[in-house]
Amino acid sequence: MISSTSNSQIKNLTQLQTKASARKKQKLFVVEGIKIFMEIPADRIRQVYISEDVSADKVLIGKIKEKLKTTGKKYEEICVEVASNIFKSVSDTVTPQGVIAVVEMRDERISSVLNENGDKTVLILDSLRDPGNMGTIIRTAEGAGVSAVLMNKECVDIYNPKVTRSTMGSIFRVPIVISENLKEDIDMLKGNGFKIFAGHLNGTDYDRHPDFCGNVGIVIGNEANGISDEIAETADNLIRIPMSGKVESLNAAVAAAILMYEARSRR
Repeated sequence: MISSTSNSQIKNLTQLQTKASARKKQKLFVVEGIKIFMEIPADRIRQVYISEDVSADKVLIGKIKEKLKTTGKKYEEICVEVASNIFKSVSDTVTPQGVIAVVEMRDERISSVLNENGDKTVLILDSLRDPGNMGTIIRTAEGAGVSAVLMNKECVDIYNPKVTRSTMGSIFRVPIVISENLKEDIDMLKGNGFKIFAGHLNGTDYDRHPDFCGNVGIVIGNEANGISDEIAETADNLIRIPMSGKVESLNAAVAAAILMYEARSRR
């Protein structure tokens, strides 16, 4: 059992919880809780930390052992028990559930999306900064049947614990591409028959566009500043969500949800 905060594993776990640079360097991230643990592809589980508070819970431990069967590793090889006070010190939640997993990141490319059959929708995020919005958008993207989420590196780190928690497991099922050059990747989509629609205050109401179907890219911009001029210029159409009253714009996650489901209904 680990019983000291000076333990090297605990120090590294804290780094992975709190620092995007550590996550990026190691290509690892952390998730907490048994529910999201059960959503992790088993081959991506690197390490599991179990609080002594729940180590005697036969049902919970049974679920973990069952999950790990497909990894070819035994529970004793991949799971480490941690003293309850130490576990709480590294947990990112107010009420820890007693399970923290270290997970391998996956490396996605937009080119892989182009090989899929049928009409595709790609959600494109330009410098989205709010963790709650990001997590909600990824979760909604799965529900709306989006083929992939494409974002620039200026977006909030998708492996931030607040983001991963709010995706409710969708982060493991939705292809997420972190672009080195968002404009070039959008141009690649356009070169492969995608029509790009950017949410913009100067756009026309999206329901007036008969072309909002087929292979579609939907751009959502930064919460405060919207879409950058460079990315807006790549769009085939600037669109807006029609609204009543004095409301000028909607929350980024809400706007993304409306447009993703509109694309789904057109399909």
